[in-house]
Amino acid sequence: MAEDVAKGYLMDLAERCMIQVRERDIPTLKMRSFQMHDLMRDVCLSKAKQEKFFDIADQSNACQLSTIGRVRRVSVHKFISLQCIKSPRLRILLLFDEFLPKEEHEKLLPLTMRSYYDNHEDELFNPLVWFVMLLGVSMLSIKYMGLWKNMFNNFNFLRVLDYEKGRGAGYKLPKDIGKLVHLRLLSLRDLEFLRLHQLRHLYLPKQCSRKTKLNLGTLRNLQTLVNFNTKNCYVKDLINLTNIRELEIRGPFNIEDFNTEELEKNPPIIQSKYLHSLSIINDEGRMDPRHLIRRLPEYHYLSSNLAYIKLIRCKLEKDPMATLEKLPNLRILEFHPRAFIGNEMLCSTQGFPKLESLSLVCLPNLEEWKADERALPCLRRMEIENCRQLKKLPDGLRFIATLQELKIESMPKTFKDRVEEGGEDFCKVQHVPSIIFQDCK
Repeated sequence: MAEDVAKGYLMDLAERCMIQVRERDIPTLKMRSFQMHDLMRDVCLSKAKQEKFFDIADQSNACQLSTIGRVRRVSVHKFISLQCIKSPRLRILLLFDEFLPKEEHEKLLPLTMRSYYDNHEDELFNPLVWFVMLLGVSMLSIKYMGLWKNMFNNFNFLRVLDYEKGRGAGYKLPKDIGKLVHLRLLSLRDLEFLRLHQLRHLYLPKQCSRKTKLNLGTLRNLQTLVNFNTKNCYVKDLINLTNIRELEIRGPFNIEDFNTEELEKNPPIIQSKYLHSLSIINDEGRMDPRHLIRRLPEYHYLSSNLAYIKLIRCKLEKDPMATLEKLPNLRILEFHPRAFIGNEMLCSTQGFPKLESLSLVCLPNLEEWKADERALPCLRRMEIENCRQLKKLPDGLRFIATLQELKIESMPKTFKDRVEEGGEDFCKVQHVPSIIFQDCK
């Protein structure tokens, strides 16, 4: 796919030192962000503008942009009127600032109201202040709506829309967004209408209005979906996302949104053969991911291509290892605070055939972790952090010849003493080249 080709180009540029890797994912060494040397940036900007590859829009060149018909990529760093950008071939539009500058916001309020607001803005419980604020939001909504419609009607070939620092609430995207049939990536603060059949990457906000309910079932080309939840989305839509590669579920995730008849059939909610990354994060209340793990003990209900799983505050009561260890391509598994609230874990023989990195972080009830011989045969990195009830390391670690790093952090001193040279568990990890202790008291 095009994304794989682009990733290859980025890696090639990094190897040639033409770009610098700013951030890597520690377990996978996957490149997360890049930066460019000032001199290289100047050269690239000059060449890109010369070739009409892209342009940077601000007040100084807004009028010039209206005459450039070949520009396909525009980056807006300071406010300009979108009406100035009249490029019918535009494919990528990046907005790094507000649609309206501060002085434009102020013009929306009558002078008397603006004066009252300036003098009483600290009086949070004054109803008139709240009325003025709400009035401002309402007026902004109208103006924002016109800007959106202008963009959707004129930029028909837009492929990437990233409104990175959008602020404000109460406005909705007009139905005209459906005209952006070539859109591939959409990142917005608020979202109301989704009829973008070619969309590949969708980053939803962490919080939406309770009235917002998104229909994602038609987005069959979607590859990345971040901040999915069943409060604002339909769980059944996941079945139709057959091309999904990266899925982040951020609570709540309630399978009650399926009817009883569907639950009895155990539909494979996440069955994309391309899915390689799954994150389940509970941000509010008790999220019940039983339809993903606890209620689906058979591994074939999850994609066999899953390579990365992260669980945060899921509060699983049943040991999930029995399911996860059967995933043939799983390479990274991370348990973060209260992902598992049971007291025992077991990694059985031949379990986790390709797992390379395992993190157990803040599992307050975990007392015993067992690993049979020939379990975790490819494990290279292991992290145990703040599992204060864990008594000892599993005996099976002595058989994992591939283990290169063991990090133990925020564990009791008695646990550290067992693992250090001369301790009862040292014989299990004496073959590990790097053993790191941090904040063990």
